[in-house]
Amino acid sequence: MSGTESGRGRRTALVATVAAGVLLAGGGGLYLTAAGDEGDGGDTASRSAGAPAPPPLRLGGGSGGTDPGAGIAPGEPDPGGGPNGTVYRAEGPLPQGPSSAAVHRPKGLVTSEEVARLAGALGVEGRPALVGDVWTIRPEKDGVGPRLDVARKAPGNWTYSWYDGGPAGDTCLKGKACPPPGEAKPPAGGSPVSEAAARAAAAPVLKALGQDDAKVSATQVMNGSVRVVNADPVIGGLPTYGWSTGLHIGPDGRPVAGSGTLKEPAKGETYPVVSAERALARLNEESKGTGPIGIGGCATDPPAGEPQAPDEPGKDAPCQTIVDMAPPREVPVTGAVLGLAATDTADGRALVPAWLFTADPADAAAYTVTSTAVAAEFLVPPATPSPEPTPGAPEPSDGTAPVRRIESFTVAGDGRTLALTFWGGVCSTYTARAAEDPRQVRVWIDEKPDDPDRACILVAKEITVEVELEAPLGDRPVVDAPSEEAVPRR
Repeated sequence: MSGTESGRGRRTALVATVAAGVLLAGGGGLYLTAAGDEGDGGDTASRSAGAPAPPPLRLGGGSGGTDPGAGIAPGEPDPGGGPNGTVYRAEGPLPQGPSSAAVHRPKGLVTSEEVARLAGALGVEGRPALVGDVWTIRPEKDGVGPRLDVARKAPGNWTYSWYDGGPAGDTCLKGKACPPPGEAKPPAGGSPVSEAAARAAAAPVLKALGQDDAKVSATQVMNGSVRVVNADPVIGGLPTYGWSTGLHIGPDGRPVAGSGTLKEPAKGETYPVVSAERALARLNEESKGTGPIGIGGCATDPPAGEPQAPDEPGKDAPCQTIVDMAPPREVPVTGAVLGLAATDTADGRALVPAWLFTADPADAAAYTVTSTAVAAEFLVPPATPSPEPTPGAPEPSDGTAPVRRIESFTVAGDGRTLALTFWGGVCSTYTARAAEDPRQVRVWIDEKPDDPDRACILVAKEITVEVELEAPLGDRPVVDAPSEEAVPRR
C-alpha cells in the first residue's frame, strides 16, 4: 500500500520493516505529536539497575509539542476531521517495540570538503565560499546557473536551485557574451524519466550525503516533465520522518533542484519508550482537544423588539447555545513502526523516538501520523515564556510572538521581496518582519492565534509569507533571528 504525493508539502512515508515494528506505508503529509499518558511505569522497569536516568525532554516550541516535519498536502484529509476530531483505530495487533531508543541531535559544523563533495554529486562547479554562516557556490561572470547553499551549522540545511541573477546578483557586463536571462536554464518540457532512472540519478547525491540506505520514492511528477525523488534516511538503525532529502530530476536525467540536510545528527540520550498501542492511545487523547464546539446564537430569533432572555435555570431563553454533537471521524490504522521524527525541543530541533502510524481512510489516500514514543515520565510540557524583545528588531503586530523557525526563502525579481517558508499551525495567522544592515538581513515570523480561547488540533502545514526589504538583498545572508541560524535560499 502506498500513498500518492502532491507537491513539496507531501512527504512519502517510509516503507520499512524492523524488529520493533510491522509494515508501514503511505503518502505522508500529516504530522501530529501527542505527549503524555498514564501508566508508563512498566516501560521504565527494563532499565539497567543503577543506570542514570536521562534528563527530562521538553518537546515543542511555538506549537505545544508538535513539530512541523511535514504538512497537509493537497487532497489529504484534515486530521481534525470535523469539530469533534479524529479517532485512530488499529485494525490488527500493534507491535510492542524495544524498551528504549535514543534521541539524535545535530552537532558540529559543516566543512568546505563536505560541501564540495555534495556539489560534485550535483554537478555544481566551483569552490565553496563562506558568506555569513552559509557555504555557497553560486554562478559567476554571467550570474546565471546552478547554485548550492549550505548552512554551516549542523544539520547543514542545503538547497540546490537554478539562479537567474537579477538586479542584485547579475555580475555580467551586458553584451554578446551574456546570455539572456533563462537561456542557460535546464531544458524544459519533454517526458519525465522513469522511476528507475530517477533513482539512479539520485544515487550519487544520496551517497555524498551518507544516505545510501535511505528509503526512496520516485512516484511523483511535477509540471509534466520533472520526476521528484524523496528519500528518508535511516539513522541509528531507525527510519526517519520529517528529515527527507528531496531531488527534482529533469527530463535529461540530471538534478535541477533539491534540498535536505548534509550532516547526520549524532546519537544523544537514550529514553524508555512506550508500545505502539499506548502511543496510539496518546494520539487519540490529543484529538479530544477538538471535541464538541459550542456555537453562540439563537435557534429561533425572538420577536422583533423583545430582548433575549438570559441563559439562567428556570427562565425561558429563546437564545441558547447550539452544540455540534457530530461523532468524531474514525480512521483505520493499518501499520506501525518505531522510528525517529523531526521534533522541536527546548535544545533545538532533534530526531525523537516516535511511532509512525499508517492512517488509511476509505475516502482518501493513506497518510502517516506520528506519536512520541518517549515514556511520559520523561516528557516536560512545552514552556511558553514571553519572548524578550531583540535589540534593533522591529516591533511585531499586537498580540503576536516570534516563535516560528524559518526553513527556507526565495527572492522575487525585484531583489527586495523575500518569501519565507516555515511550518505553522492551522489556527493562527502569521506575518513577517525584517531588520537589515549592510552585513545581513535578520527575519522573524510572528504568530497570532485566530481564537486564543479555543483548543486547536496539533497539526502543522507549510506556510509562506512575504516581507519587503528597504534595499535589494544582494549577497547578504538571511538569518532566522530567534535561532540566529542562517536560512537556506531555495
